[in-house]
Amino acid sequence: MAEAANVVRLLLGSTTLWLSLFGSETASASKAVTAHLAAKWPETPLLLEASEFMAEESNEKFWQFLETVKELAIYKQTESDYSYYNLILKKAGQFLDNLHINLLKFAFSIRAYSPTIQMFQQIAADEPPPDGCDAFVVIHKKHTCKINEIKKLLKKATSRPRPYLFKGDHKFPTSKENLPVIILYAEMGTRAFGKFHTVLSEKAQNGEILYVLRHYIQKPVSQKMCLSGYGVELSIKSTEYKALDDTQVKTVTNASVEDEVETKEVQGFLFGKLKS
Repeated sequence: MAEAANVVRLLLGSTTLWLSLFGSETASASKAVTAHLAAKWPETPLLLEASEFMAEESNEKFWQFLETVKELAIYKQTESDYSYYNLILKKAGQFLDNLHINLLKFAFSIRAYSPTIQMFQQIAADEPPPDGCDAFVVIHKKHTCKINEIKKLLKKATSRPRPYLFKGDHKFPTSKENLPVIILYAEMGTRAFGKFHTVLSEKAQNGEILYVLRHYIQKPVSQKMCLSGYGVELSIKSTEYKALDDTQVKTVTNASVEDEVETKEVQGFLFGKLKS
């Protein structure tokens, strides 16, 4: 989980802090301060975060997990958030032991992989995505969200520049690397993703393409990502006016200066002792 810890530290360093302070409504109410830490980006789906946890374990587990959840998001519309959360853990439990399930729960609690999902979202925004597409593919600089156009765009793909692949990209397991690259931008678990994945995985298994998956959420939620606030200090300065007697402050200050001079050694002489 070292990489997860580094991601969280980077996240906390670059996150915009939105601090909402709530005062007491009555004189008898508590004066405690409640601080909320929120990121600049929208909340990311737990299913995508779980897939990134799997990717850290191994590329093989990532794609195995993907096969079991490729249309899981449809249950989110009928299930409660808690039930959907448990469903994700149940699917992940097919490939993880109890220790790693607990680590996954901890990663969920601190949203450790949310920055990774947002990174892919930013990459997709730079393409940019075609209008009105739940999912789309990029084939050597050419974009489409229609599956029946993939074959046409593949014909002259090698004559166009090969796309740059990042270290965190998810590559479908294949024995060859020097193949036309198809990058799928989609949200795992949706029907649109499932349709593209079925076609692209088959082509990759046949050695026709190098299939790369990047997360893309067409309609992010409006709610901002809430983060754990450990390691964050909230300093509050009291602005309450307090009346002080200036003459007493001055007297105390002068006395302390004289004491400091008498105890200080000057070229080997302690004048305080000589005076006494």
